Amino acid sequence: MTISIPTQQQAAVVEDPGENFKIVLRHDIQVGEPGPEEILVQLTCTGLCGSEVRAVSAWAAYNPVIGHEGVGRVVKAGSNVSSSLLGQRVGVKWLYSACMECSICKRGFFHHCPKQLNTSRHVPGTLQQYVVADARFVTKIPENLSDEIAAPILCAGLTMAGALAHLDQELQPGDWIAISGSGGGLGHIGVQIAARVKKLRVIAIDSGSEKRKISIDSGAEVFIDFKTEDVAAHVLELTGEGAHATIVVPGNKEAFQMAPSLVRNLATIVCVGLPKNQMDIPISATLSAARGLTIKGSSVGTEEQLTELLQLAVKGIITPEIEVFEFAETPRLIQQLTKDGIKGRAVVKIPMDQ
Repeated sequence: MTISIPTQQQAAVVEDPGENFKIVLRHDIQVGEPGPEEILVQLTCTGLCGSEVRAVSAWAAYNPVIGHEGVGRVVKAGSNVSSSLLGQRVGVKWLYSACMECSICKRGFFHHCPKQLNTSRHVPGTLQQYVVADARFVTKIPENLSDEIAAPILCAGLTMAGALAHLDQELQPGDWIAISGSGGGLGHIGVQIAARVKKLRVIAIDSGSEKRKISIDSGAEVFIDFKTEDVAAHVLELTGEGAHATIVVPGNKEAFQMAPSLVRNLATIVCVGLPKNQMDIPISATLSAARGLTIKGSSVGTEEQLTELLQLAVKGIITPEIEVFEFAETPRLIQQLTKDGIKGRAVVKIPMDQ
């Protein structure tokens, strides 16, 4: 495979992260050179994740080039990488690499490796034309699945698949689950997995007519607007005792605070949302003990779950609600993300030339 690879490229770069952050579109970013275990991927698109807010808000240290839902083709391979990967369509996701040696990795949970590196955090992300990735941790994309649909599945879909997997031994088809943030990029895919794959009865919690529609269209049995309704009272009226479990997707204190009021005794609360690192879970230890509540943290899921999810997307069972934008729209879109102003998932097209 012969392709002309430039030395410089276009990228969206975060400047002055914090309250006055800026996203600057530049044309002079160096194209990376893959190391022995790495590949160079020419990207066609990338999804924008709500966790980009952490990067631009300086809640943690990130690379100036963010993004971790990229899809493209391999155009260069490192010395230890099989040339058979050249030309392959792959997904570049949050997990850049893991040590593969610790007790966690040996159990197959690479995404919980304490020595993991992450795309857009430790290494440059996918808001650029070419990205270097570890060949051992990219995902092959089915040829009959579009790049734009595949992109949000790499993080939003995998995050919710991982969260719901925590409940596989605890819930049965027909049980109630409450999903807060149901109309957002992660939440609506979680509603689809819960309702269409797990056969759970989904209570969707969000606000506004657009997010109501996307939640119901995704398979929720009922939608509750947290801004205009008494959520806990409505859930209790629906279920009699409370939901069997809840997944907290938003990264705000109010969503975590509300969680115990949505579930019955012996229920499970799965924490997905990523607030500021300084925010503790605002849930009473006494209440948790008295009611027998289980609280679980959940990051992204496993590669096996991602493979299954992509096949579900090929079959049309899981269909992310996306809107595709030009690369020039990136600064505005990320501003909207900080205000929870995007329904479903925004996908950005990557320019294919300089």
